Amino acid sequence: MTDIVALPQSMLWSGFVVFLRIGAMSAVLPAFGEQMVPMRVRLGAAIAFTSVVAPAVQAPSMPIAPLGFLPILATEVVAGLFFGLCLRFMVHALEMAGTIAAQSTSLSQIFGGTAGADPQPVMGRILVLAGLALACMMGLHVRLATYVMTTYGIVPIGEIISADVLLDVGLTQIAGAFALSFSLSAPFVVGALIYNITLGFINRAMPQLMVSFVGAPAITAGGMLLLLVTAPIMLHLWWTRFDLLLTGVFE
Repeated sequence: MTDIVALPQSMLWSGFVVFLRIGAMSAVLPAFGEQMVPMRVRLGAAIAFTSVVAPAVQAPSMPIAPLGFLPILATEVVAGLFFGLCLRFMVHALEMAGTIAAQSTSLSQIFGGTAGADPQPVMGRILVLAGLALACMMGLHVRLATYVMTTYGIVPIGEIISADVLLDVGLTQIAGAFALSFSLSAPFVVGALIYNITLGFINRAMPQLMVSFVGAPAITAGGMLLLLVTAPIMLHLWWTRFDLLLTGVFE
């Protein structure tokens, strides 16, 4: 009878320990942690992920004193935020790629956002929304559950994130996000370079011509057409890299 009574307590404790990491992670998760998502929906998603992940995770025994609970609370929340930010960096990669593309094609001010403390060019917003929609269509919820289970193999319950993990995983993801953003925006940077060189030759050949007024419509139309052509390729490359991260391949 004692074992039967202790079983629900053990299950609740395991679920609560898992919820600590998932709850902190859900605050910054792509799609599920966006600011536009209501708080109740985030809480429901965190509870749903907990019910899926908890049976696969072996939580430590319940502490008998409050001081035994505090280390687990701190380590799990920090681990959840850390691994959640690793995924959030992939969304920032799309934002940075859109910002670089908009600035290269002189569209950052024309189509820039006017609301919010940190407005983003429309190119960046389009890429982010398209990327999140693509991720949800490709089964993001299933891959997120696998990703959470993988994190317990890297940082077990109750352990502090080591310096090696911070260096190998954290720094690698930050550098990879920046590299990916520049790679995705490369066609716009190259196109802007060719445009400026051509404009310079025309200005040297015909100084009387107002090349800036003639070239402004060309760079605007060219940037929009280039986004139309390259957006599917950019999203495919981004999802390939994001899918590797969701399956636990930190590279």
